[in-house]
Order: sequence, then C-alpha cells, then structure tokens
Amino acid sequence: MTRLLVLGGSDFVGRAVVDDALARGWDVTVLNRGRAPVPDGVRQLVGDRTRVDGLDALREDDVPQKWDVVVDTWSWAPAAVRESARLLAGRVPGDSRYVYVSSRSVYPLPTARGADESAALVDGDPDDTTSDDYARAKRGAEIAVSDALGDRALLLRAGLILGPRENVGRLPWWLRRVARGGPVLAPGPTELPLQYVDARDLAAFALDAAAGGASGPVDVVSAPGHTTMGELLAACVAVTADAAASAGNPPAELVWVEPETVLAAGIEPWSQLPVWLPPGELHDALHGTDTSRASALGLRTRDVRETVRDTWAWLRGLDAAGEATPQRSDRPAVGLPPDLEAAALRAAGR
Repeated sequence: MTRLLVLGGSDFVGRAVVDDALARGWDVTVLNRGRAPVPDGVRQLVGDRTRVDGLDALREDDVPQKWDVVVDTWSWAPAAVRESARLLAGRVPGDSRYVYVSSRSVYPLPTARGADESAALVDGDPDDTTSDDYARAKRGAEIAVSDALGDRALLLRAGLILGPRENVGRLPWWLRRVARGGPVLAPGPTELPLQYVDARDLAAFALDAAAGGASGPVDVVSAPGHTTMGELLAACVAVTADAAASAGNPPAELVWVEPETVLAAGIEPWSQLPVWLPPGELHDALHGTDTSRASALGLRTRDVRETVRDTWAWLRGLDAAGEATPQRSDRPAVGLPPDLEAAALRAAGR
C-alpha cells in the first residue's frame, strides 16, 4: 500500500490531496496544527511548523520511517520547509517523491505569453524566517526542497486555484454576488480566455505525477482558453438561479462592461473583481501559460461548469450548517464594493 504524508491536509488543496489519496486506498498521515477534524482512516499528527518542536511528532516510534510520497502545501516562511525537507530527506527513498505545492508567483511579472518552466524566477532564500513576500517565500521553499531532495523533489507551480473549499474567496465571491441577483457587473470581453486549476485536479495530478516518478518544476494549470470569463459567469448564473429565486432575489443579469470602463471606475482587477484581468501583459502572464509539461505528465482538467457547480454546493452546505466561508488570514479579502459596482454600471449606461 502506498504511504502518503501530507504536511497540512486540512484546508483546500491539502484536503483535496487527502481525499484523493483515500479514494485510491492509500495509507494517509497528516501533520498539522490539529485545528480541524480529519476524515476517517487518516492518522493525524499534531505539530506547529513555526515552532522549534513542530516536527517532533514525525519522530515518534510508531510513525513510519519511510514515505512513498510526501506532499507539502506550506505557503509561509521558507525555513519551515527547509526543516521538513531535511528531516524527511532520509525517509523518502530514491524512487519516492517530495511534492511541494508552489505557485506561478515565482515568476516575476510580467512574464511573456507562452512562458513555461524555463522562465526567469524571483530571488528566494531557503533560510528566510519571514513570509512578507509571497513570491519570494514560495521560491525560497522550492530551493529548500530541491537542496534537500535533489531529483526526488517535484515542484508544482500552480496557477489560479478554484474549487470546493476555496479559502481565498475568488469563486465564492462571484457565486454569492450572482446569487443576490439584479444587474451584475461582468468585466469584459466575454471571450476573455482564462486559465485555472480545480484543486481536485491539482491533487490528482500531484499524486499521479509523484507515483510516476516525475521531478523538477511543473506549471500546473489548465491549457490557455480552457474557459472564458463569459463561460465562468454564465455557469455562476445557472447554478445559483434556484437559490436566488427561493430567496426572493431578482434574477441575475450579467451586464458586460468594457475593460476601459471598469478601470476608469477605479476598480482593481483581480482583487475587487476576482479572477479577471484586462487584456494586456498581466493577463498574458497569468492566463497565457504554456502547460505542455503538465499535459505530457497527464494533467486532466474538468469542465468549468463542474467546478462552479460543486463550489456552489459546498457553499450551500456551509450555509445550511451555519458555518462561515473559510478565508486565509494571510490573504486580503476580495470582492467589489456595491458603490463601485453601481458607479461602473451607471458609466456603462445602466
């Protein structure tokens, strides 16, 4: 039986990795701070990696001394990844893999359309004990893993990640805004191509690629044009329609507004209008990636309508249970203030 260790495993991508491994019948252990319950059949080790004793649970006598796959989802100070990678280097055999979930943020902006894993990288320090700069922290962690594991290191540079349990708030914000109904500012053009990866597809790829012996960096995101802004928002309208009607909200009407009008209204792309970037260098960098290596290694990406539908079902489940939508404390809140939306709609003649 394949033995998996997930460093993290309670939130978003980490939980998707755990769920996928369990479905495969793998033996799963997680190391995290123990703040959230784990699925049945998962061994949970408790440790805070910001503390000097944070990895002590891995040293217990009843903990396996060898792992077939390790998946690390850490997003903060690289020094914590350095310590984990060094500790586990002797417990990951030559045919096993240490997977670090990194980010395409390690490429300085703007990168050219069609860039791949050979693009220039930001500086990073594996000994850094701070995480003020997300891109540098991710790059420093990559270096730490590569230094400790060599060709046993698999660096997954994820692009935009969406799907159930999203704790950044991008797709959840769009779904909740569309569910309120009425005229909805839809930033154009409708055919604007988008790249993203569903967290579940990222998780499946991580385990498949590790089991297949892949190593080195891989940009993990859908092919350019996998979906468009129009398709994404149309899917949001479709899945929320019944809930909006039952709440007495008017039907959502997507009002497509040209990028120039959106920007002239003082609206911040990406943060206030999540996922969206106007055509140009930044859009090319984040939605125009060459994904040839991921495709060759077997990345499968589901239809955007499935990602939207399942994310909405997850949000509705939270609402029914009286639970708040999770939000990462190290990421700013996203979403468009109503007054800015109204001003942009007026400028567009609505």
